[in-house]
Amino acid sequence: MGWDGVLLLWCAAWGAVALVGAVRSLAGVTEAQRTVRLAGRIRAVGPVRDGGSRIGGIPVTVVYRDPASGREVVVEGDDGRGETLTAVWVGREIGVSHPRGRPQEHRFANAPERPARGLAGPAGALFALYAGLVALAAVRWAWPWALVGTAGPWALLGLWYLPGAVRDRRAKRARLAGTDAVPGRIVAVFRDVRVDEDDGSTLTTLTPVLAFTTRDGTAVTAHCTAHLADPARARGREVTVHHPPGDPAGFTLDPAADRRSWGWDLAVHVIVLVLLAATAATGVVLLRR
Repeated sequence: MGWDGVLLLWCAAWGAVALVGAVRSLAGVTEAQRTVRLAGRIRAVGPVRDGGSRIGGIPVTVVYRDPASGREVVVEGDDGRGETLTAVWVGREIGVSHPRGRPQEHRFANAPERPARGLAGPAGALFALYAGLVALAAVRWAWPWALVGTAGPWALLGLWYLPGAVRDRRAKRARLAGTDAVPGRIVAVFRDVRVDEDDGSTLTTLTPVLAFTTRDGTAVTAHCTAHLADPARARGREVTVHHPPGDPAGFTLDPAADRRSWGWDLAVHVIVLVLLAATAATGVVLLRR
């Protein structure tokens, strides 16, 4: 079997996967559609343990209302299931989800989640199908089709998102201009050690934990992974926290560094967009020769 046959089988297989996934979504039987998604609220925040794990390292008690029975349900930390809650305070609204009929398998998210249709898998299959079609066009007709088919859609996608990226940067800068500055303190440093099964090497991840109180009296406990020198020795360090009023989770320790970072992000977006457009244009020129 030549490359044509291999690529045709690839496209047929991924096309079938995408079709099955779309049918399952229409039938409402995907895992995402069988997940109950609720809004919960943090009722209590427990003390953190220095040297513990960042996964479930900030103990929380969450309350939500069961839609089936209408009764109030109280659950504790999720021990690593779902998202790690990186900023918590009493009264914060978060997302709670669990498989239908199995509330004991609850998961937390940093924000309430919208119902999903379970189309992530079919979308990935369509991407694999498209990649196969681009490769097939390059093999059957001419290799510049690979440049056009690969770089062209990504350039269009980048162009589509560019205005949103500009608006997002402006909104972030506006929020940062009106932040409150309050004192904070590093109360613990989480330590997670992972051992590589291949060579036995270890990777240690340090996550400082910051505690501060907003001007309206909200006590916040949060992971602090940016703009903090020597995190291993950070426990007990006093810092100045800048956060938008009403959004303690959007805090920063170095507003100037954040502004520079957002500027670089936008610049990289534009540079990548130009390179992709140039690559696609080069493919078109080569095809016309």
